Amino acid sequence: MKTDRYLYVTPDGFANLILSVAGGVLTEVSFVKDEARDGLPKAIACHDVPEYARAVNEARESGKGEDAISLAVKWLDIYFAGGRPDFLPPYELRNVTPFRQQVMDLLLAIPYGQTVTYGELAKRLAEQNGRGKMSAQAVGQAVGWNPIGIMIPCHRVLGAGGRLTGYAGGIANKKALLRLENAGSFEAGLLQL
Repeated sequence: MKTDRYLYVTPDGFANLILSVAGGVLTEVSFVKDEARDGLPKAIACHDVPEYARAVNEARESGKGEDAISLAVKWLDIYFAGGRPDFLPPYELRNVTPFRQQVMDLLLAIPYGQTVTYGELAKRLAEQNGRGKMSAQAVGQAVGWNPIGIMIPCHRVLGAGGRLTGYAGGIANKKALLRLENAGSFEAGLLQL
């Protein structure tokens, strides 16, 4: 199945995003990282916006598209303007295990502007499954697997004590996303609630 990749140019303060669509559904939303550019198509690695952002810009201008890329662009435009999108574009979590799916469902339940810790997620998951305990590290690995960043809000998960830890998009982007959502104030890498 063919995968189309697009560059979404974010507002200042955030790294740009790669959006991948296959089979009519969104399969990836991830930040472009400097160290990952060698593995990206040349136009993306060089931030050649006209080549890779053409469909994104067309989707934004038409505003009428109901396809995955148009809806993803609409969602991101609302979000980065400080809004709270009330929909998700069609997406597919590929190679998802039942455990990962449960974790993704918990992530989707974290309200805009709020945060939880990996330990709190592990406790909720243990309760859902009728278990006494679950590993926060296992939950953290499942959170880190999330291929639909921002939309499935893994950035709202913090380490013990509100520490800003582990984010595939980088801690600076995690901090910026939480600031955008007014999810607390930061000092020395800590979130103060």
